[in-house]
Amino acid sequence: MEPEQTIEELIAQLNASSLDDRHAAIRKLAENGEGAVVPLIAALEKADANDARWYLAVALAKTGPAIIQPVIDAMARNPDREFRRYAAAALGELGEPAVEPLIGALATDDRELRGAISLALCRIGKPAVEPLTMRLNDADEILRSCAALTLWQMGEDGLSPMVGEAKRGTEERA
Repeated sequence: MEPEQTIEELIAQLNASSLDDRHAAIRKLAENGEGAVVPLIAALEKADANDARWYLAVALAKTGPAIIQPVIDAMARNPDREFRRYAAAALGELGEPAVEPLIGALATDDRELRGAISLALCRIGKPAVEPLTMRLNDADEILRSCAALTLWQMGEDGLSPMVGEAKRGTEERA
């Protein structure tokens, strides 16, 4: 029987040459739940290779919804584009539970952070469309604009509801 591995050992195992070892580390990190979130974020912030970032992001996503706010907070603190890109990918894998917190985080003056958050929402796709569409008339201009741009980036899934909302607005003013 294998002795218990620390979270740090499991994170180091994500760089193993064996894919089986990497996948085992991801499973074990996910089993650690919230206890793995902060160390995984710290490792992702320090990672200097995209391969390492990828496995750290996968491990974060597998940890579940407990990562949402800590990852959003880390993205706000850390302006590194690669960190934000992989953190956004992890959030995007969570799907619907991440939608509202991500939309709320769009209301920031940090353009690059808004872009990373928008990417996460695009990755989520359809579950984000209705909540974003509801923000097209938001009082916050940044949030309104980001919702429209994100829907635009989603292509057909986002454009149809956006056009429908614009038609409703035109009809109401008429």
